[in-house]
Amino acid sequence: VLSFIIFICYIASLAASFMMAPLLEFLLALFLFFAYASKLNEKFKGLYWPLTDFLRCVTAAVIYFAISIAAVSKYNDGASKAAGVFGFIATIVYAIDFYITFNDLVTFLKQGSSDSPEGHKSEDEASDSDSD
Repeated sequence: VLSFIIFICYIASLAASFMMAPLLEFLLALFLFFAYASKLNEKFKGLYWPLTDFLRCVTAAVIYFAISIAAVSKYNDGASKAAGVFGFIATIVYAIDFYITFNDLVTFLKQGSSDSPEGHKSEDEASDSDSD
């Protein structure tokens, strides 16, 4: 919703050249929302969904921060200033989201690697018993 509001502000402002970033982020967020809602993440196991969401959050935070600085400092109209302020708010929201997603990603990766240490442990125990 915040990306859509920022998109509308950029359309109404002199900084209309920045409108593509919030539009793409809004569409990407909608796609991931519907992918999780329709359980595509369970159907397509080859794609690391937490990593995809993490990369989306990191890039969105960086891009929103950059275009917000440009919109606030370069343009003087009210809509550009509003878009910049909403962009800074979106930067904070995406930073919190990528922190939460990072924790989920670490949990996801630990689940995937939890099988391999047990396998190595049993091989190490077998080699220890052979040397006795």
